[in-house]
Amino acid sequence: METIEQKLQKLQEKREKARLGGGEKRVESQHKKGKYTARERIMMLVDEGSFEEFDMFVTHRNEEDTDGPEYLSDGVVTGHGTIHGRQVMVFSQDFTVMGGSLGEMFAKKIVKVMDYGMKVGVPVIGLNDSGGARIQEGVLSLAGYADIFLRNTLASGVVPQISAILGPCAGGAVYSPAITDFTMMVKDTSYMFITGPRVVKTVTQEDVTPAELGGPDIHCSKSGAAHFMGDTEEDIFQMIRKLITFVPQNNMEETPLVASNDPIDRLEDDLNYIVPTNPNQPYDMHRIIENVCDDGDFFEVHRRWAPNIIIGFARFNGRAVGIVANNPSKMAGVLDNKSSRKAARFVRFCDAFNLPVVTFVDVPGFMPGTVQEYEGIILHGAKLLYAYAEATVPKITVITRKAYGGAYDVMSSKHLRGDLNYAWPTAEIAVMGPRGAVEVLYAKELKDMSADEKVKFLNEKEDEYRSRFANPYDAARLGFIDDVIEPRNTRFRIIRGLESLAGKRDSNPPKKHGCIPL
Repeated sequence: METIEQKLQKLQEKREKARLGGGEKRVESQHKKGKYTARERIMMLVDEGSFEEFDMFVTHRNEEDTDGPEYLSDGVVTGHGTIHGRQVMVFSQDFTVMGGSLGEMFAKKIVKVMDYGMKVGVPVIGLNDSGGARIQEGVLSLAGYADIFLRNTLASGVVPQISAILGPCAGGAVYSPAITDFTMMVKDTSYMFITGPRVVKTVTQEDVTPAELGGPDIHCSKSGAAHFMGDTEEDIFQMIRKLITFVPQNNMEETPLVASNDPIDRLEDDLNYIVPTNPNQPYDMHRIIENVCDDGDFFEVHRRWAPNIIIGFARFNGRAVGIVANNPSKMAGVLDNKSSRKAARFVRFCDAFNLPVVTFVDVPGFMPGTVQEYEGIILHGAKLLYAYAEATVPKITVITRKAYGGAYDVMSSKHLRGDLNYAWPTAEIAVMGPRGAVEVLYAKELKDMSADEKVKFLNEKEDEYRSRFANPYDAARLGFIDDVIEPRNTRFRIIRGLESLAGKRDSNPPKKHGCIPL
């Protein structure tokens, strides 16, 4: 019979074996690629000494069709820890064990931490580094992926979900990150795609590298499938740690609050002059956001994709908010397919997790042309409209310059249940831009004019139109703008507005779910 000391020794030996993952050679190979092991990653992500591991001794079922040695933990490390003292659930795929391939027990471990996260109401963070399905386990592997996808879907809007792609992520595995709220990738070492370069070559005859097909540059700037890119894994972990500070633990919690020493009545005189007198001259909306939020700290999301709209997190007097802003320095801030999708998804995230939405508007309209129409600008624009209309969180809107046509309606207008709608004196609220408007209104008169007469006439009528509509006072007269404010006072007005809306209660009609135009 074993003594207590022998039993404890056996326990210690098993733990050491589990911590070795696939063995020293494979760990060394992982390090040579500039990558960390599953447990190293967790220790870098969570607060020191906070991680509690689940299922260290789980192995695959040793079925006859499963080859190879037995590995403790079965290729994924799971458990819970804290980030800045707030609890999170974590799973970290271990590429040193069978290439991080997913099998039945591997999936069950992930499902367990996701279920646990839902039960206790805390964020779930997935560190992905996997070669895909474990072929030896056949349909059990496919079933495991589906079990995870189901949990991703059920957890959506209940607890925040974050995916870090720290190596390969291919085939069906990519759908889990796609359902989560935020996806991060590492430069040079991570990629995502449905089918790899070899299959692409066979089917379409295209020669393409993994990076060209699904690297972080592609997904952060072209597809929009990734929200953040870091130069190193350490960068990714710091991004996750900062992101966690802005979001509630679950959909029942209030907005996170932190102490702020930034005066609420801080005036920024530069804002009075930031909008150019020339209505066609661009300026960078980032400057406005950074001038009004606490300490200039703006955590931008999806920075490289659809840069004509800006989304991200900031704080006002310590209260976390989501920010959406047209950016006139990129494509004049016009709304197109990509920017509409980008902002709509973000607004819905904020609404799901009780984060107020502050919107800065300078939009000339929706992008015209066959490319946009053929790609579904009607549907994609409707997504943004739907997201703002559906949102019941506090919504504050500031129109800095142009708010033309349907884009005025869509960008959190009073008509879509905007709570407080402010405008700067430089705001222009109209059906369309001056030149286009007068060309429509005076089409008959223009027919019989010479070229010189047309130019003179159009300039005169354009000036008349500007004096009539290139101001916010018509909308204010009708109550669609709550106040015209001095730009330098914007920070104070937003903070006071958020304070007044702290107890807001609004709801939508009872229903299973809406049918958003997907």
